[in-house]
Amino acid sequence: MRKVVTGMGFWIRLGLVSAFAAGFALAGASTFAQGSGEAPVVKGDAVHGKAISYTCLGCHGVDGYRNAYPNYSVPKLVGQHPEYLIAALQEYKGDQRSHLTMHSQASELSDQDMADIAAYFSGTVLQPAAAAADAPPAPAAVAVCAACHGATGVSVVANYPILAGQHADYLKREIAEYKNGGRKNPIMAGMSATIKDSDIDALADYFSKMKPALGTLHRPFSILTAGR
Repeated sequence: MRKVVTGMGFWIRLGLVSAFAAGFALAGASTFAQGSGEAPVVKGDAVHGKAISYTCLGCHGVDGYRNAYPNYSVPKLVGQHPEYLIAALQEYKGDQRSHLTMHSQASELSDQDMADIAAYFSGTVLQPAAAAADAPPAPAAVAVCAACHGATGVSVVANYPILAGQHADYLKREIAEYKNGGRKNPIMAGMSATIKDSDIDALADYFSKMKPALGTLHRPFSILTAGR
């Protein structure tokens, strides 16, 4: 039986760990922002994003669509922070994330294209809310994630992704890639290193069941989507 922490003890522990982790994460983010010299993120145009997202919708616009190899669910994007989606596309375009198809797609996009696509897919960003009465108990390991991603998986900082309602197998894949270097991020490398392999399933299952939840933006009806 996996260990769960409930009641006042959990929130006290969560607050202490979260305060430490938040300080570490925000300090790292501040250092990166100051040292990058990059221009402010451009404002996205969702109308143009919709016009150029036909390729994206081939995977991200179908419920239950899966990456072929290795096999895992394609992530839900509706409700996500657009700033995070932009950052993810930039990392796929560079060498910070390893995925051949996403690298090929992102390499064709300008910064403005990325902002437009992110604005279209994100829609209305999820807002933090108290855990639902029927929410599963939080595993003890949630304390590692909560400072940046929120206790229920809805982050308040735009650069940190929302996890609530995301596919559990995708979340497990993300953690594994940060641990093994498939994704290169100094903050997540440090945080994921503290997560025991035995806790990954519990974390992914917990955040995947949280609400409000991320969703899928359905692509227009076609012969390819019939019956889905």
